[in-house]
Amino acid sequence: MKPVFVIIFFVLITSSFCNLQAQNDFAILEKNVNIRAKGLTHKLNATKDTLLLESNTLIKKVYAVNMNYKREVDLSVRDKTVKIPLKKLSKGKHVFVAVQSPMRIVFVVKILRDNSVLLAMEEDKLVSKNE
Repeated sequence: MKPVFVIIFFVLITSSFCNLQAQNDFAILEKNVNIRAKGLTHKLNATKDTLLLESNTLIKKVYAVNMNYKREVDLSVRDKTVKIPLKKLSKGKHVFVAVQSPMRIVFVVKILRDNSVLLAMEEDKLVSKNE
């Protein structure tokens, strides 16, 4: 009987940790693993809300197309490093293109949740069941 309680306890504890970990991610990066794309380092920051691009050659332009074929990011960069905030992007899949002469490096960023913030209301504006 004791092993059954230990197994149930272990399952309950580990399932709650998995749920907490999954809710922390804001975005997922699917890197381009092509050998020609090795010159561009693309990664997310620690909080996963900013895309970091770094290259040994000049990055001329960065743009992204969402699932509705609209450009939400369209930057003329002309630099070797770029930081792109992802909080203003819509939820879903975004195909990013980094333009380096003569190459275009394509990779995917998936935004998992909206950047909605819960705002507190003043106490006198709150509605209760008694009113």
